[in-house]
Amino acid sequence: MDASPTPAAPPVFPPAPVPASRIRRLATPVGVMAVVVGAFGYVGAVDPNEPGHYPLCPLLRFTGLYCPGCGGLRSAHAVAHGDIAAALGSNALAVVGYAAFAVLWAVWMVRAARGRPMSLAAKPVVWWGTGAVLLIFSVVRNLPIGSFLVP
Repeated sequence: MDASPTPAAPPVFPPAPVPASRIRRLATPVGVMAVVVGAFGYVGAVDPNEPGHYPLCPLLRFTGLYCPGCGGLRSAHAVAHGDIAAALGSNALAVVGYAAFAVLWAVWMVRAARGRPMSLAAKPVVWWGTGAVLLIFSVVRNLPIGSFLVP
């Protein structure tokens, strides 16, 4: 009889996760852009400058005040037709938002292509600052001095 101990079984490790294929990683950002292109295509085809196509802003309808989104559809229509000057005249803040979305989307695509996760975790100061900009924009566009911001 052999007195040597039986060898211990090797440790069992979970299998390494299989990295997602490039096509799978790009599917979500490409899908988001397809939805955005479809929305801009619809707004580009159905003119918001003609009454009856879209509902009126409830804040504008009941109070006569312009919200930060008022003129956003007209701005999107102008962007869809390549008229940036008209887009800025309809809602300058929306144009800035479209540009910010384009930059974030491009970063998302590059990171997805490289297999790196995208995180939009921003510090509270960013969110408070965004809210402050929206509030200031809303107040100024409803004052006589901000009449150039009215759609």
